[in-house]
Amino acid sequence: MTDKIRQDALDYHEHPIPGKIAIEITKSTNTQKDLSLAYTPGVAEPVREISKNPNAAYRYTAKGNLVAVITDGTAVLGLGNVGPLAGKPMMEGKAVLFKRFANVDVFDIEVDAETTDQFIETVSRIASTFGGINLEDIAAPRCFEIEKRLDEMLDIPVFHDDQHGTAIIIAAGLINAVELQDKQLPDCKIVCMGAGSAGLASMKLLIALGAKQENIFLLDRQGVVHKQRDDLNPYKAELANDTPLRTPMEAITGADIFVGVSGPNLLSPEMLAVMAPRPIVFALSNPNPEILPELAHSTRDDLIMATGRSDYPNQVNNVLGFPYIFRGALDVQASAITQEMQLAAVHVIAALAREPVPEEVMKAFELERLEFGPDYIIPKLLDPRLLERVPAAISAAAIESGVARKTLQD
Repeated sequence: MTDKIRQDALDYHEHPIPGKIAIEITKSTNTQKDLSLAYTPGVAEPVREISKNPNAAYRYTAKGNLVAVITDGTAVLGLGNVGPLAGKPMMEGKAVLFKRFANVDVFDIEVDAETTDQFIETVSRIASTFGGINLEDIAAPRCFEIEKRLDEMLDIPVFHDDQHGTAIIIAAGLINAVELQDKQLPDCKIVCMGAGSAGLASMKLLIALGAKQENIFLLDRQGVVHKQRDDLNPYKAELANDTPLRTPMEAITGADIFVGVSGPNLLSPEMLAVMAPRPIVFALSNPNPEILPELAHSTRDDLIMATGRSDYPNQVNNVLGFPYIFRGALDVQASAITQEMQLAAVHVIAALAREPVPEEVMKAFELERLEFGPDYIIPKLLDPRLLERVPAAISAAAIESGVARKTLQD
């Protein structure tokens, strides 16, 4: 990052007022009557109603459109364990995206917790304030236990975006890439470099979409995640492959799909060269991918490629998912975000890329032409159809899977 960009970023966050979010009043407060309704004595009436029926909080408070974005600061962006307070700018940024793309209000909460139990207790005790909880930037494997236990304890959606948000966008892009490469997902050999939260969640979602677990090869710092290893946590062990393959080169030989959620420059041209014909490469380490697109395309002229960057085609960006997923969940007062809801998001996002692109999207990205193909397998970030389609699909899936308090007619 240049000195100018660094200073621009600091100035952006400091001026004209520090931070990126604020609270606004949604009711009139211009008269004495307004104030008496907003506070005492009028506020007693919704208090009584909620005391009798907790679900009344969705009618009389902001709960139904309020999400908590919560971190412990142990895995912030690409910066690692910077601590909860240093993670606050990132959580405010997440709040901006929720509001900008789906009109969802957010309180960002940074929890200073030494243990998993402390973090879970803190979140569970404040959860009644919110209609949903977005866990963010929590290191693996701690994040898996946190999400699982909170999901079991609470009656509102708990969603770890680093896991499921990433998985949903990867899966949507892969569905389209597999079709364009004239392949079938159940037949594909898949190598995932990175066995943390994003990698494990992505592979599980691909299995739900039809990929075969025996065709999936996870790679971590020690090489292939296989059943003979005795150093695996339970989450890696669940997806360990019963294979004689040990090295990344052995694993990737003949692979149809490479998903990288690891680090820069870890996929060499030599590794790419031994992949199957018409390979699919999702090099998602950000800002520096596992292999740069220029190098990948000069090595293979038959591949489809995606990255996490906005300056290359096919950006895998969680913003395509999480604002709209929560919008749909909140709209029916869902108690959870189920796998059925995740799969609904995958299919509707994938389908959007196959449709004609709105003129306003092409103007926003200064493009004269954009159509479904190797350089367009995922909708663009500013596509207004995302807000039209994804929340509706999520709401419908929530109702169908039995976790909605409201119907679409309500």
